[in-house]
Amino acid sequence: MALADTTNAIGAVTEMLQLRLQALSGSTLVTIGKPEDSDDATPHLNLFLYQIEFDPFLKNTPLNDGEKPPLWMVLKYLLTAYSAQDVSDTIIAHQRLGGAIKALNRNDLIDIGVNTAISKALSPNPQELHVTFDESNSDLLAKLMQGTDEKYRLSICFQVRPVMIAAAEPGDYSLLVGIDYTQPPTTLADPYVGIDTIPSMGAHIDGLDPVGFEVGEEVTIRGTDLHVANLSVMLGTVELPVTMQRPDQLKFTVDAARIGAGGISAGSHAVTVVQTLPGTGKKRKSNAVIGNLVPTLQSVVAVPPGAVTVNSGPPRTAFATIDLTGLLLGTHGDDVIAAFYRNGSVARMFDVFTIPPGPPPPQTQRRLTMAGSDAIPAGDYHLVVIVNGQQAPQSPVIHMDSP
Repeated sequence: MALADTTNAIGAVTEMLQLRLQALSGSTLVTIGKPEDSDDATPHLNLFLYQIEFDPFLKNTPLNDGEKPPLWMVLKYLLTAYSAQDVSDTIIAHQRLGGAIKALNRNDLIDIGVNTAISKALSPNPQELHVTFDESNSDLLAKLMQGTDEKYRLSICFQVRPVMIAAAEPGDYSLLVGIDYTQPPTTLADPYVGIDTIPSMGAHIDGLDPVGFEVGEEVTIRGTDLHVANLSVMLGTVELPVTMQRPDQLKFTVDAARIGAGGISAGSHAVTVVQTLPGTGKKRKSNAVIGNLVPTLQSVVAVPPGAVTVNSGPPRTAFATIDLTGLLLGTHGDDVIAAFYRNGSVARMFDVFTIPPGPPPPQTQRRLTMAGSDAIPAGDYHLVVIVNGQQAPQSPVIHMDSP
């Protein structure tokens, strides 16, 4: 239907309501106008359009991009039942009013396919027309009933929305960007430009538990939209699999094989949740939070086993060559510190290491070679190891003294 026909939309809605009430309410006579002007002597209904408002929810909403928005209106009606001329407070009038309410409430919709004129005016409306009942308090009715006779008549109020009157101006359209209109149209070729649409704004991270974690440890991410499909976790440049998902929680394991293959060291790394979009294969990332990948110190031994050089002193001092074994103990380019800790303080710290002979897996072994000038007071020490600012949770005891 032509949008120009929506000029008649207000009258079409009123006529539609009249026909509907006549067909379904039990009252074959429905007059249109102010209540005081309805002077028919037989039982009947009167329909009065007392107010028109512009729909605030659809204001400035066009039918299509580039078009001037139409006028979206809310029509407010007053419905009064009569048993005779000027008589609206009788059992018969109340019965008529109940039948009218039932007719209007049927499916809460107005059928626009009644006749050609109504259909032309209302069918361009992109949304179904809805009937909603309003509060009909005595103050509102008293204001609406003011007239020459100043009589109060029991009535109901309802509204119809959204009623559209299309804009008279043509749309502001233009040719598509990137199309050569001087040439015949061509078929799109692979690879196509695609946009994935998913029912989510994407994962969002609120925090990690724990913030510092070792290889092999399970970590919990808390946030929102963590239950969607095709999620993985990026720890720095290493992609880690998800082991559990809920809308507000996700868990992943710091897999030893993937960490080793990724070649990252202990330290602070960005943690993001990544969704692989099924249509294009593109990856959508969440916000980033900082996770601390910490080293694991499994053992510290003097080499050869138990070979500690002790100076008799006084004071008695000792030094040795010590092998450290564990995970993520650093590379030549990492900042690695080993500190000898005893009685609440650090006796000495070192930051120069070598790799022991042999082909051990990367970052699993380091060798600290102490010279005579590096000797520390003889005794037992906890060895504290820090890699790129992250301290290993283990501090094994090494015996720096004679057997």
